[in-house]
Amino acid sequence: MADPLVKGRGGKGKGRSGRGGSGSGKGRGGAKGKGGSGGGRGKGKGTGRRSGSGRGAGGAGADLRTRVTEALAASPRGPLKTKELARALDIPTHEYRSFRDLLESMERDGRVVRIRGRRYALPAKLDLVTGTLSVTRDGHGFVRPEDTGEDVYVPRHRLDNAMDGDRVVTRIERRPEGRNREGSVIRVIERARETIVGTLHRGARVTYVVPLDVRLNQDVLISTSGDDVEADDGDIVVVRVTSYGEGRVGPAGTIDEVLGPINAPGVDVLAVAHGFGIALEFPADLRDAAARAAKDGVDDPGPDRVDRTDLLTFTIDPADAKDHDDALSVQRVDGGLVEVGVHIADVSHFVRPDTPVDIEAAARGTSVYLVDRTVPMLPPVLSNDVCSLNPREPKFAVSVFVRLDGQGRVTDRRYERTVIECAHALSYEEAQEVLDGQGSVDDEVDDALRLLDDTARNVRARRRDRGSLDLDLPEAKVILDTEGRPVDIRRRERKESHRLIEDFMILANEVVANDMEARDLTTMYRVHERPPREKIEALAETLASFGLKLASRKSIHPSHVQALLDAVRGRDEEALVSNLVLRSMAKARYHTDNLGHFGLASEGYLHFTSPIRRYPDLVAHRVLTQVLVHGRKEPYLDRPALSRLADQCSARERAAEEAERASVAMKKVEFMEQHLGEEFPGRISGVAAFGFFVTLKTYFVDGLVHVSSLQDDFYHFQERDHALVGERGGRRFRLGDEVQVQVARVDKEARHVDFVILGNR
Repeated sequence: MADPLVKGRGGKGKGRSGRGGSGSGKGRGGAKGKGGSGGGRGKGKGTGRRSGSGRGAGGAGADLRTRVTEALAASPRGPLKTKELARALDIPTHEYRSFRDLLESMERDGRVVRIRGRRYALPAKLDLVTGTLSVTRDGHGFVRPEDTGEDVYVPRHRLDNAMDGDRVVTRIERRPEGRNREGSVIRVIERARETIVGTLHRGARVTYVVPLDVRLNQDVLISTSGDDVEADDGDIVVVRVTSYGEGRVGPAGTIDEVLGPINAPGVDVLAVAHGFGIALEFPADLRDAAARAAKDGVDDPGPDRVDRTDLLTFTIDPADAKDHDDALSVQRVDGGLVEVGVHIADVSHFVRPDTPVDIEAAARGTSVYLVDRTVPMLPPVLSNDVCSLNPREPKFAVSVFVRLDGQGRVTDRRYERTVIECAHALSYEEAQEVLDGQGSVDDEVDDALRLLDDTARNVRARRRDRGSLDLDLPEAKVILDTEGRPVDIRRRERKESHRLIEDFMILANEVVANDMEARDLTTMYRVHERPPREKIEALAETLASFGLKLASRKSIHPSHVQALLDAVRGRDEEALVSNLVLRSMAKARYHTDNLGHFGLASEGYLHFTSPIRRYPDLVAHRVLTQVLVHGRKEPYLDRPALSRLADQCSARERAAEEAERASVAMKKVEFMEQHLGEEFPGRISGVAAFGFFVTLKTYFVDGLVHVSSLQDDFYHFQERDHALVGERGGRRFRLGDEVQVQVARVDKEARHVDFVILGNR
């Protein structure tokens, strides 16, 4: 599976397209016959800089930040005033104002903290932790540190006015043995949201909004009566926050936009998009800038572009995909080798650093695939037209040519900036029919697909042999009618044609990562760290209750987890075990240090293959083309700045994933509203003190059986056994049990379905 535990390439193209783009100029320049430069490790030696060194090549700012932290760490007097720091670092008088600005910037970034007397210190020196706050449904919080260390637990009464997603400074209050550190939020560095989406309520004395996001557990008081806004009680509105509250006083705001009743067509998905800060439209000036960038890029192909239009290339994507950012070619070469060309849209040719289009793309971080629409990272003139590798049109690409032997080993690779022309835009279904011998495109394409499939299987086998995980988790596909109403919910199929594409995308991403690591280039790696020891212990205990054993707990390796997954393949509990494994894993993220990828059992991995829809891929393209193709200097010399951008991209990706899940959940609830009172078979997929969750077998929908609905006994939660057990009768509801339930209630605003157990009374 591509990049386990996060959104992979296979999620592309879900739903309808975003917006239609205006056509760009046609008649591309020739770019004929230029010889391409080879890739590989190239000439010249690495810089000798290792990850984590805080590269100082980005100008005085990056260097001075490091000197500030070193001075504060070494200070025998503890925290220092601005002037004391300036003297210690020999800052000239004429640079004092800039130095003061730099300290304020470092404070905003959380690298230093300012205490009484305007003195600066390192957070760790004062037992402070800077990080991002996540709030649970019951109102408690966890702060994920930005440096290292375990999360900090923050009880709800110590959150002050911080909200989910805020960057905060937390003071450590307690260190309970065997549990997370406990702390208090003492300062909010950066707010995650300026607006809140919720349901408007007009009371006799006050007007307030109840947030749709359950992690925002305080109502927002509307600063005015709201009479000047044409909104009815119960409408979904967007509130601009004017005060985040203090003490017992909650947040307040003004109504920015009225979306309408939650059941009106399209309002549910609009609410999700606004709630996660997803901009649905591009401003007119940005669309104009994108059109100019498209025309300029087409008119000037740039140096060293190689004409590869003679290669048979084609894309394989979902049938409803509107953008095509990767294509494949394959041919046999001397020595019994196969050369696979992975051709990726050359977005970096059109989107130049620090231009308006680039700044907007970095802010968005990723395209978002909501249940009924695609919200692209780039304006449609680029994403759907000029950059997209549409068939039968010459297109600019960055091509990785990988030579493989009969065992799937890479023997050589090279990089080129190319012009290609895809012969076909195949759907996964069309490609699968060829592989199954049930369909045909033409003889040449059919042969190419079969050769690619054989080669992909060898590549996959090598990856499996080293321990790469294959978490084949089921995914829901919501079928909508023309008005956006759900008419069916199915499990999304994963075909061999999907695996074929995943195999070559993973291969290309690894090849690029290895070459960048060998040259010590500054880029964004896709990292997935080893799961925490306590989570592996908890997983092993849960599995033991099902009669399953994890090979090792102390020195866990991906192969141990894969052996477990193989053991339950095809069994009723396969999906359950896969979900348990998923929950025990760390989340993949972007980082400027190559920390490896546990899920792929890979020493180095990055995202390179989807620059139309992911900003980190665009970063990788700029590094590769400038250094490995053109032999120029690195484009990203300020490593701390790129590190902050990597964190931002990780955050936007998480928001996009949550928005996608929320939009699907909305439609699931709307669909189940049509089935109130109906009965379905299901399986218990989660157990807690307040009840247990059931996943239906028929429609792949989750719902809660609340403990209060179990009226035949008093039930107690046995955490070790993942079960609710009746006090008198001993009846057990255990993780993995099959049950028969009835749909009792739906709540679209809360994205919640309630079931009751049949035969319970």
